[in-house]
Amino acid sequence: MKVSLIATVLNADDHIGAFLSSVAAQDRVPDEVIVVDGGSADGTLERLRDAGDAITLIEEPGANIARGRNLAIAAASHDAIAVADADCAYGPEWLAALVAPLEAGADVAMGWTEPVIASLLDACVASLGFPLAAAEVDETTFMPSARSVAFRREAIDAIGGYPEWLAIGEDMWVNHRWRERGFAMRMAPDAVASWHPRGSLAAIWNQYVRYARGDGQAGMFPERHALRFAVYGGLLAALASRRTWPKLLAVGGAVAYARTPIARAHARLTDPRDRAVATVAVPALLAFTDVAKMWGYALGLADRLTGRVRPHQDDQ
Repeated sequence: MKVSLIATVLNADDHIGAFLSSVAAQDRVPDEVIVVDGGSADGTLERLRDAGDAITLIEEPGANIARGRNLAIAAASHDAIAVADADCAYGPEWLAALVAPLEAGADVAMGWTEPVIASLLDACVASLGFPLAAAEVDETTFMPSARSVAFRREAIDAIGGYPEWLAIGEDMWVNHRWRERGFAMRMAPDAVASWHPRGSLAAIWNQYVRYARGDGQAGMFPERHALRFAVYGGLLAALASRRTWPKLLAVGGAVAYARTPIARAHARLTDPRDRAVATVAVPALLAFTDVAKMWGYALGLADRLTGRVRPHQDDQ
């Protein structure tokens, strides 16, 4: 099976060199590499041009991620397509592990993302959304990130490609369409993309607002977001109550909610003092990111209702 590896970049000068080196060092070297640049102005383009024949470079100023991926797929010579993210690091075994489920008959191969823990904040942030191992997730419901995914061309063609009207969350939109149509999606737990969590509270806030805004624009995960609004509304009502039992119930619910993320943070930390801080910091971060998600989802719904974002008729 010949494989085309695709990636989109924008102002990635500080890590594009390491990304290209990791691609070249794969045990299974991709048969071609296609990179779409969305209009970098920081030296990224020069680095990509210096790569010469090692990659096919497409320059498309203003292209969002979905547009960039669609251009790369259209230019790809092969029917097996692997998607990578230039923000990530990939070990030499990554591509071989990612392609294996396709060679075994799957339509989609779902790789794994492993957060790089370089600080206490990294461990706390990673605990919110990243299980400790792929074994924790259910293959039948798992939604892979485009940091590490591969698919057959007919799978992406069947859903019309990535949604170019959606600025973020395009990979989740694709996952939903694949699940709805019953494509064979198989885990590739050894295909690991190493990813650095955001390093500041401002960056974390912006990230979660943007993700949730994309959900609202695309109408994704409505039950999950409705439940979050309901839970926090109930929490505020309980705290405002003059009775004691609603407050105790709210505290018990909060402890149960934070239990798993706290356990993940503890597993990623070794210093007892860091674990103690994480016990307090993780619930605070959960509330912080949940507020970001609610704000972002509200913005996304407003975008959709006011026509700022217009899904194609077949995409709704």
